[in-house]
Amino acid sequence: QVQLVESGGGLVQAGGSLRLSCAASGRIFSFDPVGWYRQAPGHQRELVAIFTERGAAVYAGSVKGRFAISRDNTMKTVYLQMNSLNPEDTAVYYCNRRVLGNNYWGQGTQVTVSS
Repeated sequence: QVQLVESGGGLVQAGGSLRLSCAASGRIFSFDPVGWYRQAPGHQRELVAIFTERGAAVYAGSVKGRFAISRDNTMKTVYLQMNSLNPEDTAVYYCNRRVLGNNYWGQGTQVTVSS
C-alpha cells in the first residue's frame, strides 16, 4: 500500500509564494511518475507539474516559469515551489504517484490566493 501525505498549503496574497511537500511511504520506486495536480471549484482536476518515469519535469503552461517541482535524494518526497501566485492558482492541490500502473493520490491541500 502506498500513502501520500501532503503539507504546505494555506492562504497567501497575490504575488506571494508557497511550498508544498508530498511524502510517500510504502512500496514505491525511484522511477515512479510523481507530481502535482490541482482542482478548482467547478473545474476538472488538471496537471500542474510532474516528474516522468525518465525524471523529466513537465509543467502546465499556466505555471511554467512560476512553479518548480523538485524531490529529495531518496525520491520519497516531492516538492512544489510556487512563486508569483495569483488568484487563478486557488485550488486544492493533490499529490499523485503512479506505482506499477496504479494511481495513488494524497488527501489534498488547499491553496488560496487573495487579490
